Amino acid sequence: MTSPKLSIEEVRHIALLYRLGLSEEDAKHFRHQLSSILESFEVLKQVDTTDVPPTGHSVALENVMREDEPHPPFPKEDILANAPHREGDFFRVKAVLE
Repeated sequence: MTSPKLSIEEVRHIALLYRLGLSEEDAKHFRHQLSSILESFEVLKQVDTTDVPPTGHSVALENVMREDEPHPPFPKEDILANAPHREGDFFRVKAVLE
């Protein structure tokens, strides 16, 4: 691996922007990792993309959701049978708001 292109100060600045607390050891570790990532982007800059149209996705998107179809509801007793606590025909839960 070549020497890191980012300085420790730049790594600390990036950590500050993202509100990350880094030890000195972490900063040195991430300095090498972030520098490696930046080197990868330098390689990508050399690729000729003049005939490639801009896109937000590398593959076509398609909806994989099924159509909604009405079904009869499950019996109330079957649903409430698994309730750890119930009160009449309702689930009993702890209060979220006072």
